[in-house]
Amino acid sequence: MSETERLIQDCIKGDRSAQGSLYQLYATKMFRVCLRYAKNKEEAEDILQEGFMKVFTGLRQFNFEGSFEGWIRKIMVNCALQKYRGNAKLHAVVTIDENQHEIGEPENVIALLGTKELLLMVQQLSPGYRLVFNLYVFEGMKHREIAEQLGISEGTSKSNLSDARATLQKMVNNSLQVATKNIKYL
Repeated sequence: MSETERLIQDCIKGDRSAQGSLYQLYATKMFRVCLRYAKNKEEAEDILQEGFMKVFTGLRQFNFEGSFEGWIRKIMVNCALQKYRGNAKLHAVVTIDENQHEIGEPENVIALLGTKELLLMVQQLSPGYRLVFNLYVFEGMKHREIAEQLGISEGTSKSNLSDARATLQKMVNNSLQVATKNIKYL
């Protein structure tokens, strides 16, 4: 029996110390997942706490097939989705102008902006855009799956992804323009 399996078994038995250890082992990674779906840090913390409550109450359902981390991640994503089901309209809400600029290679953008700034940009997306973008880009879901999960049409999923990308591109362009101006004045 692996250390993780032993830890899970102890959690199932109600061992508080084991629950704390399991939480410490996965909380940081899962918080990053929650941050992508949340509009701010506080909301991500709420999703994380709710997710771990579901993890601990549902541990008996984990059958030790596949990745335990993947199982927890799925619970966190489902908690984030549940937060928005019925609470938010998932249709397009932002109009994008056609004056888009090329932003170059993704690696260059990440180097110029940084991961935290990009995460903040994703968090600024409307809930519908943010959910579809995360499910498609980070969870690898197809539009059909996203539509089923969110109770929207496949077309709405595709439209929201396209609009999310355009909105993020505009945010990145604006940020790069500001950074370029700041560099010129140094």
